[in-house]
Amino acid sequence: MTLHSEIMEQPAHLESLLASQRNNAEKIAHAIRSSGITYVFLAARGTSDNAGRYANYLFGAVNHLPLALATPSLFTYYHQPPNLKGALVIGISQSGQSPDIVSVLEEGKRQGCLTLAITNEPDSPLEKMADLIFPIQAGPERAVAATKTYTSELMAIAMLSAALNEDQRAWTQLEQIPGWVYQALQQDDIIREAAERYRYMQQCVVLGRGFNYATAFEWALKLKELTYVEAEPYSSADFQHGPIAMVARGFPVMAVLSSGPLVPSLLSFLENLKNELLAELVIISNMEKALDLGETRFAISSAVPESLSPIVNIIPAQLFAYHLTLAKGYDADHPRTIHKVTETR
Repeated sequence: MTLHSEIMEQPAHLESLLASQRNNAEKIAHAIRSSGITYVFLAARGTSDNAGRYANYLFGAVNHLPLALATPSLFTYYHQPPNLKGALVIGISQSGQSPDIVSVLEEGKRQGCLTLAITNEPDSPLEKMADLIFPIQAGPERAVAATKTYTSELMAIAMLSAALNEDQRAWTQLEQIPGWVYQALQQDDIIREAAERYRYMQQCVVLGRGFNYATAFEWALKLKELTYVEAEPYSSADFQHGPIAMVARGFPVMAVLSSGPLVPSLLSFLENLKNELLAELVIISNMEKALDLGETRFAISSAVPESLSPIVNIIPAQLFAYHLTLAKGYDADHPRTIHKVTETR
């Protein structure tokens, strides 16, 4: 099994996860509603941390639950954990092995909090520590770079959000995600050809905002760990506060945006990058106006709602990183230095 095959099998895994774990999501949601939860405290690392960024927007916007991202070193090295009263403490980890993530749930339980593990590994230390378990059931992921486990984590978060609101319309939208992901994967050959243009790229920035702030970080991470490009992710708002100074003629800017309230400001900013600063834009979007700005552009279905778009938008980004890795002559399945399981403390 290769990274490419794992990317391509995502529709089937997402469909299976939705079918097998809906009842579990509803049971977890009931337990959360019954526990007087006032906010979410979430611990994760790496790709799973980007899933946490998505949860920050989704739980906040849809479920009106504030979310704080944990600082695990406060638990493991400083031994000065914050007061977690009223928190649902969530740990997200594909392997469930990282001691620092486990330590956050352990402290949450010590303080009497409800704890939840979202993981791909049954019987892992994280799963054993949690009160509630959401198995993402992505199957073995052999490639070092996480792809199908990331989208499965996003789907798990979206399912919990729908269950918390008892929202049938949200479940109906979730049922369409495997099809939207399948459509995005049909651009594989187009993305492979497009990636050749960037084979000598050494630096770029990746922009996203709102729900797709998470997508910008995950796209940049895939570029770093697979192609070794210095890819820096930014909110498009933060990027204007200084980092924009690095943009000159031909500087590559990756951007991801979906229809929603941020569109007018994002489109205006991208137009400025293209027409005034002469940046080279690579765009992932479900809007023609945005795609028209890109020297390189990858479309997703216009039917995808912004709140679920990170699950679909990351697909062209994964394929782009994969094909760029091959164009640069690197091994996509075994990137240098990094390992599949990283146990941080």
